Amino acid sequence: MNEQTQPATVRVFIALAPPDHAKEELARELRAAQGAYPRMRWNRIEDWHITLAFLGELPVGTVPLLHGPLAALAADHRPPRLALRGSGVFDDRVLWSGIEGDVEELHLLAADVRSAVKARGVTFEERPLRPHLTLARARRGDLTSAAEIAEGFAGFSGLRWPAGRLHLVGSNAGRSRGPIHYRDIEAWPLG
Repeated sequence: MNEQTQPATVRVFIALAPPDHAKEELARELRAAQGAYPRMRWNRIEDWHITLAFLGELPVGTVPLLHGPLAALAADHRPPRLALRGSGVFDDRVLWSGIEGDVEELHLLAADVRSAVKARGVTFEERPLRPHLTLARARRGDLTSAAEIAEGFAGFSGLRWPAGRLHLVGSNAGRSRGPIHYRDIEAWPLG
């Protein structure tokens, strides 16, 4: 019998995801850059998200403990109205699109998410919230491609949309040599 063993941990984060029409709007803007910079490692459009809290590797048994608190928290928060806007680069290699709109509401939601996770005994590295979508990464040694692309769509301003759901997401990062893929473990409607 060939049994597949399940990992003891899962890499987890909590996020919002733009609706498909908002992602498509930005994807149209990026098509020329994707063709002009094929060596960039472009994230899959279905994986674009706004991270509210990165929890890292958690024991598989810990993840269900977050469901109830996150569901209740999502129900108590009105959906922030957001838009994708502009671009930039982290560390000369990471291309991102910015977020505008109800950013203060977004920060409050992130703070509540982080408090709910900590209340369940989960510890994680506190990082300041810098709302963005990570779009692509330049390969090591390429210090110009991401900046050139960011400059090309710095003036992008998408339509506003309500963030509909709070997502608890798992990833396969570090578990395979292929691209990173994300999957919803669970998602709850906001408001």
